[in-house]
Amino acid sequence: MKRAVVGVLTMVILICAWQPFLTAQKKLKIAVIPKGTTHDFWKSVEAGAKAAGKDLGVEIIWKGPLKENDRAQQISIVEQFANQGVSGIVLAPLDYTALARPVTTANQKNIPVVIFDSALKGEPGKDFVSFVATNNKKGGTLGGQYLAKLLGDQGKVVLLRYDVGSASTMEREDGFLEAIGKSKGIQLIVNNRYGGATAGEAKTASMNMVDKLKEADGIFTPNESTTFGMLLALRQSNLAGKVKFVGFDTSPPLIEAMQKGEIDALVAQDPLRMGFESVNAIVGKIRGKKIPATIDTGVLLVTRDNLNDPQIKKLLQRP
Repeated sequence: MKRAVVGVLTMVILICAWQPFLTAQKKLKIAVIPKGTTHDFWKSVEAGAKAAGKDLGVEIIWKGPLKENDRAQQISIVEQFANQGVSGIVLAPLDYTALARPVTTANQKNIPVVIFDSALKGEPGKDFVSFVATNNKKGGTLGGQYLAKLLGDQGKVVLLRYDVGSASTMEREDGFLEAIGKSKGIQLIVNNRYGGATAGEAKTASMNMVDKLKEADGIFTPNESTTFGMLLALRQSNLAGKVKFVGFDTSPPLIEAMQKGEIDALVAQDPLRMGFESVNAIVGKIRGKKIPATIDTGVLLVTRDNLNDPQIKKLLQRP
């Protein structure tokens, strides 16, 4: 009997001694939740996230809403992963305020969260691990400055906004407006229309103001769906290539349109890097590393003149 008790005690001691090692060796599961899953941009983010997962030896679970305006579904996905007890969450919030509560809930369950692409209400480094993103205001500023240059600081301009509550595109719109506002000879004739989450919705919104498009000398759009939707509307209205057009994001159809002269410039993010850095940050936090509160993934202006620049070519590579 005494020998049996000693044996059990020995086993307990061995299990306790090995427990930290076993926990450390357990494969981490990282949930990556984009705003949507259909745009080319998000497919590149996914490729970057999965590349980081492979490098770091962690499992990446990619799941997001089908459309970029389904806040309820995105909240449900965050809550689902928090309840499942994943190791960490990487989130591109559809809404600056609506996603704050589920992120707080995840934190309360000791699940760290990295925010990427679009800001969330709260303080990076305190309310969530880090904010990994494009400098969106700078991107909008680049677009506004280039459009003003194309117009010679004279003319009428249309801004087709994206969606209410989306912090990233609101910052781009603000940067654009600030830049274009410095040209006293430029008149903003549309500033209150929203394209929505899909190219189809953005095309409809654009066609609904076709009289203004015919009057305009320049146009700015702040994301992939608004840029492509506006492009389709300009084509249908026989205005493509006749009005100066600066958009955002660099999906293959938009690059092709720029090469054809239908778009004059595109503000380029680095979605591959964004996905990679976001996963790298969350895994680093879990493994005890110090993570910067903000990580800037860069922004560039792409034109027909610089398409062959090595830096631009690398940025435009698709997974």
